[in-house]
Amino acid sequence: MDPTRGALLRQPTQACGKHMEEPLRILLTHPSRRLRTALVAGTALALVLAGCSSTDSDESGSSDGSSSLSGQIVWADFGGPTNKARYAAYFDDFTKDTGVKVISEVEVDAIVNTMLTGGKGDYDAIHVGLDVVYQNQANIAKLDDSVGRDTNLPENIRDYAFGTFLVGHVQAYLTETFPNGGPKTWADFWDVEKFPGKRGWMGSPGSYDSGCEMAELASGIAPDKLYPLDLDLCTKKLDELRPHMVFYTSYPQIQQLLTSKTAAVVAGPSGQAVALKNQGLDVTISFDEAIVAPNVIAIPASAPNMTNIQALAKVFNEPERQAAFAKLTGYGPGNPEAFNFMDEETKAKIVNAPGNSSVVFQDSEARSKQQDALLAWYTKWLAG
Repeated sequence: MDPTRGALLRQPTQACGKHMEEPLRILLTHPSRRLRTALVAGTALALVLAGCSSTDSDESGSSDGSSSLSGQIVWADFGGPTNKARYAAYFDDFTKDTGVKVISEVEVDAIVNTMLTGGKGDYDAIHVGLDVVYQNQANIAKLDDSVGRDTNLPENIRDYAFGTFLVGHVQAYLTETFPNGGPKTWADFWDVEKFPGKRGWMGSPGSYDSGCEMAELASGIAPDKLYPLDLDLCTKKLDELRPHMVFYTSYPQIQQLLTSKTAAVVAGPSGQAVALKNQGLDVTISFDEAIVAPNVIAIPASAPNMTNIQALAKVFNEPERQAAFAKLTGYGPGNPEAFNFMDEETKAKIVNAPGNSSVVFQDSEARSKQQDALLAWYTKWLAG
């Protein structure tokens, strides 16, 4: 869940080399924010985790043939259901076919920071926001020519990211809350007279996510005019809604706010609403003006097991596997061909599915130039 630059300390919940359960974090959708906060505790944790996995490189082998591969891959992400879905859709078959073991670790800021600034570390793959790739391209490995590119990414960054999944920042509510039809656009979300009730909203300093884009759209700014983000306008618009907000500081709280009816409607990542639908609840998700945020996997240039991770990256582009991952998680694929392998029920939960023509794609390159300003702005606004 949390990408947020040190708002909460992530800790591994099991021994190294095991599947990690997702610790309490604030937001999954923008891992970029955590990269700017240096935590002493995080550094200490980095030293512990660094000893958990081998730093030996696989000296032989080629991504052109699985029979020549051996050894391991150290994969760093946020654990939890998304990590488990990766094993089901990608890792298990890759290990069976190649003998290469995929060891999952919960990302540690200190290790990620070191590797993205040119230092050494144990990670072969890291889960980051696309803006991080733009910011640190010099220290991220280019994908091999044999690796298919995720064409849902901007062309100027496709060579440096794989494993894309698209998170929709949406509004969701229990259908029974608005029996005559609920809010659809962000202007509707702000309209507490027409659609009464509390609004679930992001409540930790680094969790600004798509909040400014939502505020701009609610103000009538055209989707193609959102960037650079107007922080003064966003402040004014958030101030307007603040008396009606209920803040959450972890993703599971979104589900709690809805099911307890503490909030009438919640702004947040689509995966949480999809999880409620998968549990059998009648939840309405509005993809009208949903903000589409790319999450990606990057290979640090100093990755110890470069041959192995390039081979795994090739597997990640297979559309059938991306479709399986989407069905398990509710997140959109980076390869549009994956939709050819989805049933209609799965497509209905995916933010970038064909037919969702009113979604708004984040401009990750533009956001990468405002990350520090965004954190400072939202931290100040929350402090009120």
